[in-house]
Amino acid sequence: MFESFGFEETTAKEISVLLGLALGLLFGLLAEATRFCLRRALIGTDRVQARGVWLAALATAVLGTQAAVSAGLISFDEHRYLAADLPILAIIVGGALFGIGMVLTRGCVSRLTVLGGSGNLRALLVLVVFAIVAHATLKGVLAPVRTTLGATTVNLGDYAALGALPGGSWLCAGALGVVALLVALRSGNSVVALIGGVAIGLLVPLAWVGTGYVLFDEFDPIAMESLSFTSPAADSLFYTIASTSISAGFGIGLLGGVAGGALIGSLIGGRFQWQSFETPRQTGRYMSGAVLMGIGGVLAGGCSVGAGLSGVATLGVSAVLALVSIALGALAAHAVLSRATFESAGSPTTPAPQPAE
Repeated sequence: MFESFGFEETTAKEISVLLGLALGLLFGLLAEATRFCLRRALIGTDRVQARGVWLAALATAVLGTQAAVSAGLISFDEHRYLAADLPILAIIVGGALFGIGMVLTRGCVSRLTVLGGSGNLRALLVLVVFAIVAHATLKGVLAPVRTTLGATTVNLGDYAALGALPGGSWLCAGALGVVALLVALRSGNSVVALIGGVAIGLLVPLAWVGTGYVLFDEFDPIAMESLSFTSPAADSLFYTIASTSISAGFGIGLLGGVAGGALIGSLIGGRFQWQSFETPRQTGRYMSGAVLMGIGGVLAGGCSVGAGLSGVATLGVSAVLALVSIALGALAAHAVLSRATFESAGSPTTPAPQPAE
């Protein structure tokens, strides 16, 4: 498809940076305005409303992506989310670690990227540590952890995708989309907030189609990607310190676009505010969470957006397992922290939950 545009001096990978930048800008603007975050949707003080926005995005992502598959624009047959050998231990452990980490840092990685663009220095430092640890888990000193846990697999055969179940892909996608939309509509959100969630969800199939169809070049192929933050964070870190030896791709453009979109949105809305750590204890908590998310995001095959939003849209069992593991890890961590706060306070009243960043 890319060849038909007649580009002679520009490669598909170079254009993918611009595509990532454009989609990232839109995500940053929308996520900053809606405070889009899985952590907030699970345990935030306004979790019912936040869950509605997140599920509206998920429903749109699933339905839009499967529509693109049905139209023959893209295929996930060879994609890692639909691999027959499921690294079950790595996904479960990684998802749980990521969920715990996002509770400790009070935000998923996508939310922290948005906060970083809005002036939150805590979020920026967490992102740097997250990127370092993710890169170390992918290719550095922590890689043995990934390979050891990844060696435990379960062969799913033809059932690596939910679409292999009776009824096929559209029955699964339709059921998931309808349920998610019904919950979203009952969340008490305004129409504007739900439209924001739908718009975020639309970015997922746009990215899949953009990288997998529009920019497809059989002579110089690029990876088919969508919204994610784990690999792009690691790639952006490496690109920052070695840009003369590697070239930028979709993920690097995406991450920069999200931060830029959040900056623009926060300035326009008057929400830009410099923030930093308040105590050494708080710093330690955030750094611990960043480490756990860095390891967990790689082991699980993605973050709450990469595996949870973009991954589930493929109907891959591995992505669904990762999202469930992230959610369970977050809920367990929140329960433990709430209990510890309650006991240390020595109060018969229930402690107020920590708000989302």
